[in-house]
Amino acid sequence: MTRPADVGPGAEQRPDAPSHGIRGLPAPAVAVIDGDGTVLAWADGARQLLGHRAEDVVGRPAVRLLAGRQEGTEGGSCLPPRAHGPAWREWTGEHEHEQRPRALVDVRHRDGRILRVQLETSALTGADGERCWLLAATDMPDGDARQKAGEPAVRALLDRSPFSVAVWDTRLRCVWLNQASRRTVGLPPDGRPGLLLREALRGFDLAAVEPVMRGVLASGEPVTGHEARWVSPGGGRGAGREVVFSSTLIRLERADGTPLGLCTVSTDITQRWTRERMALMSRAARRVGTTLDVMTTAQELADLAVPSLADYATVDLAESVPLGGEPLERMRPGDSGIPVFRRAGLASIHEGAPEAAFARGEPVFVPPESPFLYVLHHRESHVEPVMDTGSGSWLAGDPRRARIIHETGMHSVMMVPLMARGTILGIAVFVRTENVAPYSRDDLLLAEELAVHASLSLDNARRYTRERAAALALQRSLLPGALSGGNTVELGWRYLPSDRHEGVGGDWLDAIHLPGGRIALVVGDVIGHGINAAATMGRLRTAVLTLAALDLPPAELLVHLDEVATQLTGEAARSGDPAPPMVGATCIYAVYDPATRVCSFARAGHPPPLLVSPDGQVTTPDTPAGTLIGVGLGSFESVDVELPEGSLIVLFTDGLIETRSSDIDAGLDRLATALRHAPSELDDLCSQVITEMATTSKPEDDIALLVARTRVVGPTMNTSEPRSGI
Repeated sequence: MTRPADVGPGAEQRPDAPSHGIRGLPAPAVAVIDGDGTVLAWADGARQLLGHRAEDVVGRPAVRLLAGRQEGTEGGSCLPPRAHGPAWREWTGEHEHEQRPRALVDVRHRDGRILRVQLETSALTGADGERCWLLAATDMPDGDARQKAGEPAVRALLDRSPFSVAVWDTRLRCVWLNQASRRTVGLPPDGRPGLLLREALRGFDLAAVEPVMRGVLASGEPVTGHEARWVSPGGGRGAGREVVFSSTLIRLERADGTPLGLCTVSTDITQRWTRERMALMSRAARRVGTTLDVMTTAQELADLAVPSLADYATVDLAESVPLGGEPLERMRPGDSGIPVFRRAGLASIHEGAPEAAFARGEPVFVPPESPFLYVLHHRESHVEPVMDTGSGSWLAGDPRRARIIHETGMHSVMMVPLMARGTILGIAVFVRTENVAPYSRDDLLLAEELAVHASLSLDNARRYTRERAAALALQRSLLPGALSGGNTVELGWRYLPSDRHEGVGGDWLDAIHLPGGRIALVVGDVIGHGINAAATMGRLRTAVLTLAALDLPPAELLVHLDEVATQLTGEAARSGDPAPPMVGATCIYAVYDPATRVCSFARAGHPPPLLVSPDGQVTTPDTPAGTLIGVGLGSFESVDVELPEGSLIVLFTDGLIETRSSDIDAGLDRLATALRHAPSELDDLCSQVITEMATTSKPEDDIALLVARTRVVGPTMNTSEPRSGI
């Protein structure tokens, strides 16, 4: 008998799989009887039609289901001859694949009602060579409508059926088709099937369909929701038309389990299939490439593919995308081959990803003759609808991977290159384990579309990572390695580069020792981000160090710094660059004299300093904002403030107090609150302030923080101290 049409352990379950009909239209009921008229198989559709369960019918005479003499037969019945005389052989025909024309048959429902059904009978050859008979019945309209409709209405009803129903013998020869199936394969309405698989499935991708059919025939486990695309063959007007079918496949078998054949019921899901593909690409646009981190982007691609396209997916990046660690070309070969990739993305429907031979971040070793290297070198996809795991395959050189494939049930694989701007970035691998459907050409096209989108995002992340690393290296080389306050002040400081897409900024800070035991405290912020901003920062910092040697008042020093920045802008304009960058910055320059306890401040468009008294009171001195460095106006003013011993001078860039969700004034209030309860150790103070002020784990802009605790000394000072903290 047929197994219930539920989902087997290797099948993909679809909520819209056809089993009860669509929009009220009848689904054919299928049964199999032997030459003696004994019921051998009873499909779920037959139970739905007549109410009889399989266990109540299988193994018993089919005549018990008949209500009387039937139309369309010459011997009074359509059942086997030993039960109802020699007319059976005349009605069914003598040839193995001959199909009996339709007949109207009255059958008895389980509740006693009489139903009129249209019955078609086809010969079916079992695995043991014995001939059986396939019966396909469809419920007919009742009452007067039935009498008026007659045979033309019956044919019209079947032709309107949304199902394409076909029955196959154990050799996968088609022995029965309904009208929807006949139209698909191009048979006339009353033509005899008897088609081989290749003939009956013209226009289908046999590599994706045949393994599933043979798998159901061999295992007896039904499959629902198997999707396959059909392309109209030939060169006529309708050639090239594409239809996507969702099919249920059920094995027909005797009570003892001997296979008799296969029944397939398919429905057109082209519109739904197209919508699902479009929805997946839409999700890819939203979910892949949300950051400029290559590891995150690779993981987003793997997560998107599972379970929509794969049961297991990996994204392995080549050496062109540096992920840190020892370069792959310097690593020794391993038992699984040579190191070619580094794993960046990994996803599986199974907890713990048992399919994975390598974890995220680890180098991926592959055999020299593997398809991984083929994809890498030829820059084209590789697909195996049915994986070749034989002794002569590439897996022979990778026993560990072969064992994992066998243990996890991998049976179909696609390998797609990740390329952008002529550079091979890596490879995306999609594998099916639980989903029994082999990968088809449509699946490969979809995977390649996803790979194109992900490759652009990966390349953007790769370029950003490379430029950011260069900018950070340049910035670190230009910033002071250490700062010393000597006997003048106690210093604490922090510098945090941003995580902005535009790259690191041009913030800097410095402490410069001046004659007479004084010290200059400097914090600046170059406009812009990236390598240019870091380079400009280095030039301006050098200019400040040079000007500080002239021992100028803060306001006068900023005037000369403005002149330097203006000259740099002019040089950039004369360089021939069609869009030369403007050299601009904000800066605050303060000079503290421990002998007088006076600190002189001057600002150039920079946030104001905060002063913390020894008793914890936080004030903001009235210092004119001034104009930006590089504008060329040179409008600055110095302000002198006398400070008690042990006061804190707090200088910072706007990255500490300004965010997208709050303005500078609100940030200043928050900073003042954080300073009122700060610890005495300046290093701990800086850490606490950064923690309380940072609204996110990754700063939106560079943060520079310089804190000095004042000291008081006599008028005689050692002037031989170094002039800078470098």
